[in-house]
Amino acid sequence: MRIPLDRQNALPLYQQIERYLREQILSGQLAPETRLPASRQLAQELGVSRITVNNAYAQLESEGLLYSREGSGVYVLPRTPAPPVADAAGAIWPLWQQAIERDDPPYESRATPPRRIVAHPKPIAFTGVGDRREFPIKEFVRSIQDVVRRDGAAALAYGGLDQGYTPLRTTLTHVLGSQGIQAHPDHVLITSGSQQALALVCQVLLKPGDVVLVESPTYNLALELFRVLDLQIVGAPVDEQGMCVERLEPLLQRRHPRLIYTIPNFQNPTGSCLSGGRRRQLVALADRYNIPVLEDDFVGDLRYEGRVQPALKTLDPGGRVIYTGTFSKMLMPGLRVGFLVAEGPVFKRLVDMKRVSDLTTPTLMQRALEAYVNVGRYQAHVRRSGRLYRQRRDAMLAAIRRHLPAETEVIPPHGGLFIWLRLPEGLSCLDLLPLAAEAGVEYAPGTRFFPIPADGESYLRLNFATQPPAEIEEGIRRLASALHRLNRSVVAPAQKQHPSRR
Repeated sequence: MRIPLDRQNALPLYQQIERYLREQILSGQLAPETRLPASRQLAQELGVSRITVNNAYAQLESEGLLYSREGSGVYVLPRTPAPPVADAAGAIWPLWQQAIERDDPPYESRATPPRRIVAHPKPIAFTGVGDRREFPIKEFVRSIQDVVRRDGAAALAYGGLDQGYTPLRTTLTHVLGSQGIQAHPDHVLITSGSQQALALVCQVLLKPGDVVLVESPTYNLALELFRVLDLQIVGAPVDEQGMCVERLEPLLQRRHPRLIYTIPNFQNPTGSCLSGGRRRQLVALADRYNIPVLEDDFVGDLRYEGRVQPALKTLDPGGRVIYTGTFSKMLMPGLRVGFLVAEGPVFKRLVDMKRVSDLTTPTLMQRALEAYVNVGRYQAHVRRSGRLYRQRRDAMLAAIRRHLPAETEVIPPHGGLFIWLRLPEGLSCLDLLPLAAEAGVEYAPGTRFFPIPADGESYLRLNFATQPPAEIEEGIRRLASALHRLNRSVVAPAQKQHPSRR
């Protein structure tokens, strides 16, 4: 037991031991019926006399915090549950803690200001990613068991896996090859989800104050990462054909970005897909202005209709595009296994940054994923997910047409997970948020996805993949009810200010 003792302190050592144990017991850190070290053992560990420890134990026993069992030892006495500890709002923190407290609030709270939320007993969430209930958990558990039997302790070791488990990287190149993306295992880095891949690229290529060019709107956690790293964010508009690449050149000349971050397939949050012509134009611009491109292909396989477009990586003449993907969205979020593909000197830098960040992505999960995934099984899973999620997309679009106002704008996505919805003019997704929560439906407010959060007040993102059709119908009906309440609250004051003339 590591009890901090100050031998220069005037407070006797037994009282220091007593005070420490008392605090641990009262805070719950030492649970009831926990057996404490024998006095002889604790005295040796702390370098004090045995009588010093006995005195501390005796005092705590007299206070009803410890008790002795004959021939067994000293135990923490069960106590009557104490009232909840109040938040330490009045605590005097060290100066560096006070500086953090005075700092700006978390970035997510800036995009979604705190509001009074009334919880619903059975909320329907149009948030998150895929439906974890559809993941073949039994088959994956068998893969884990097979790996443990086959590899033994090696499955739990570091294994010198700087780039990741070699068989998994090889499998990944086969999966990518089936999608038309040629990659060598030596150019693949396994990451802890695609979010880590994004962070590694930023840490290697960028420094505070650098400009990163993004779609506006774009992935909210990418924006939060860029802000945490003190990067300047420049947004490029998005339409039905993805990023408006034809409007980029003036931005590139004026702002000189050091990275272009794009989600060309079923963009998050809009669901738009970058057209073939724009893809080629983007790669050409990046080459002309010497700017690396980070291609985030988080659900590029989930296409429900339309033509397949080539990945930017396949249009790369060499070393211009860093490609990243993830198994988390397609299989199960909790897997936290992603990857990136890159060539040239930057790849070694990315591998080095990964190693000093977390050594390696968990080995057991990498081995189990390699045992579970092969090209045929992955494609079968994608086809099944595509059929299921297309049905849910259509159910949500139909429910929106039935229940939401005609002024609501939606562009049906050809793939992916999300519907990007524009509210009728004058209505705010932030004002709607508490009303929707009270009605029992959750969504992602559009303010989270814009470099300037206020630009997103008219929008909200709905994930159709997480709920079955019946829940989608009910959830949109609830959203319509909340929207009706919001509309009345907006219209009524306006009518009072401008009464009709008779």
